[in-house]
Amino acid sequence: MHPVETGEFKLGILNWETHMTTTLIANLEKLLGGPRDSALLRYSLGNEYLKAGHSEQAVIHLCAALARDPGYSAAWKLLGKALSEAGQPGEALAAYEQGIVVAETRGDLQAAREMTVFARRLRRQPPAAER
Repeated sequence: MHPVETGEFKLGILNWETHMTTTLIANLEKLLGGPRDSALLRYSLGNEYLKAGHSEQAVIHLCAALARDPGYSAAWKLLGKALSEAGQPGEALAAYEQGIVVAETRGDLQAAREMTVFARRLRRQPPAAER
């Protein structure tokens, strides 16, 4: 039987993606503390950790990105997502709200709109104790 028909192909793609994410994280981590350690590097690490399902590590690097550049709209948006996935909806909402202010100030209206939608969804969720 053909690998695609058995699902082996899909499993192979998932393994390859996991390997690439792990390899990319390792390569990016080698740059930490050096001259290329920047908001973009920290954002990229946060993004890769989030893809790999490590939301807590993503939060650490996204906060580091924002410490280097508090006006980084995309980092605020990804931080909100990481906090939400880490089970911290209150902190996620705060990140989105701050990100909206930053994005609007910078004229990044698309990011502000997206974060407004995500914040609205979080506000509609019942508290964790009620779920």
